[in-house]
Amino acid sequence: MKSKLPFAVTMPGLILLTALTVPARAAESGKPLLRVQADSGELVGWRSFHQEPDTPTGAVWQLADRVLACKGLPLGYIRTEKEYANFVLRLEWRWPPGKAPGKGGVLIRTTGPDKIWPKSLEAQINAGDAGDFWGLDGYALSGQAERSKSLEHPQFGRLTNLAKTEPVEKKAGEWNTYEITADGPTVTLKINGKVVNRATGCKPGSGTICLTSEGNEIHFRNVRLTPIVRSAD
Repeated sequence: MKSKLPFAVTMPGLILLTALTVPARAAESGKPLLRVQADSGELVGWRSFHQEPDTPTGAVWQLADRVLACKGLPLGYIRTEKEYANFVLRLEWRWPPGKAPGKGGVLIRTTGPDKIWPKSLEAQINAGDAGDFWGLDGYALSGQAERSKSLEHPQFGRLTNLAKTEPVEKKAGEWNTYEITADGPTVTLKINGKVVNRATGCKPGSGTICLTSEGNEIHFRNVRLTPIVRSAD
């Protein structure tokens, strides 16, 4: 959202979590990040948190035909069991055909206890604001002064916004691509092949990855991650 709170005030392939050891320059395709456990239907390598206690993962998140559909309610997220520092995360997302677009996001370098919303760097997906960065609950980042602002919120803590350089998201029903490169203190976001944001001074420098449930149905697919591991030379 431009100069608004990231979540209003309500503030949200088959896939095996795999760590790779490859040079940074070889980080081109990555490995898929999710799969469903056959006997239970639960996502492997992820856990869920939702505002309503004891909500089963499958009540909100369902993987079918290589598309992960998020119902949107209750508010919350799925969160990787492992932490990541430097990586290239690629995924596709869309608002379902025939439904109004809404709110969503990808949280990286997430730390601290589960809550709405945890300390993290959000790559915003909210309709009209896809490409904005939000530092949630005191997550530190910096960027061009004319695109940046910070504020204190009684529930969500210190929020830092770095607005995208231009809108490039597609209309509802069409797939968008996200490529998030987290490399040391710098995080770069491409949408549909175009760089729309770059934050520096990002810290903490590692944490889990979350896909959010923020009140609206949203679809994800082809979620792939390649750790950046620099060669000795």
